[in-house]
Amino acid sequence: MSDRIIMAHGSGGKLAHELIEKTFLGALSNPLLARLDDSAVLDCKGRLAFTTDSYVVKPIFFPGGDIGRLAVCGTVNDLAMSGAVPLYLSLAFIIEEGLLRDDLNRILASIQATSREADVQIVTGDTKVVDRGSADRLFINTAGLGLIPDGVDISGSNARPGDKVILSGTIGDHGIAVLSQREGLSFSTALGSDCAPLNGLVAEMIRASQRIHALRDPTRGGLATTLNEIAAQSKVSIRIEEEKIPVRDEVRGACEMLGLDPLYVANEGKLVAMVAPGDAEVVLARMRRNAYGREASIIGEVQPDHPGRVVMKTRIGASRIVDMLVGDPLPRIC
Repeated sequence: MSDRIIMAHGSGGKLAHELIEKTFLGALSNPLLARLDDSAVLDCKGRLAFTTDSYVVKPIFFPGGDIGRLAVCGTVNDLAMSGAVPLYLSLAFIIEEGLLRDDLNRILASIQATSREADVQIVTGDTKVVDRGSADRLFINTAGLGLIPDGVDISGSNARPGDKVILSGTIGDHGIAVLSQREGLSFSTALGSDCAPLNGLVAEMIRASQRIHALRDPTRGGLATTLNEIAAQSKVSIRIEEEKIPVRDEVRGACEMLGLDPLYVANEGKLVAMVAPGDAEVVLARMRRNAYGREASIIGEVQPDHPGRVVMKTRIGASRIVDMLVGDPLPRIC
């Protein structure tokens, strides 16, 4: 077989079947996927969460991850932010003619490792091959299904005045890691993407409290945009404190050099939670026992006045309105 993907791999013929059976099934096989039917037949009872996403990150390999890990984590995290237990994913690959098979195999191995970490199954998928120049090496489209436990009601529209705002860790790591790889920037210490599946962390948080009102992972648009979305959905205001928001020195330095604000830089392994004030410390303590929540902190509070507004108390004690992102300073980040 060729060491690169060619157009015939997308023809539906012998080469396409060999690609699916030897490459995709070889890396991702499980009983549901191995049936190779046109749809997966699943047994789900209860309230379902369903999400879909597409991944076009450039480059497809970056410090701390790759497009495959990103696709699994992003979809798992979208399900987890509704309180769901992720169960099943679909993956559709749009492959540019000429992609190295070794690169595809590396990405599939990453997908398999990440799906095992997140305890989800890849149950159906698709491949398409497009002409050279019609894509950028590889795009991945996903869908995900998860089951919402009884008693869980988590939504961006559920934040309430008095809720504490908890951030699970440092911001901006993913965006700056991808940008540094894309632009050839280097730092004195290693900086990697925070790309991670957060469903285990969310499950522990829910076990600690049934009064988690809102969850969101601040991906494109960063923490600032996510807080604005929640404030608008819940018709509340949110006040945060700059000195309580953790930012790595490398990220802060890169942002200063590039004229970026860490509040607007993408993350792929962080979450922000709105938690009833009486439960916030308990949830925080539980988060800090998880590998993906060790740097969690309470960064602010939900307030009833000025619905839809996010305000930050700066390090010098002034107040600054934090607007939603306008434009896209970091395209192709996920």
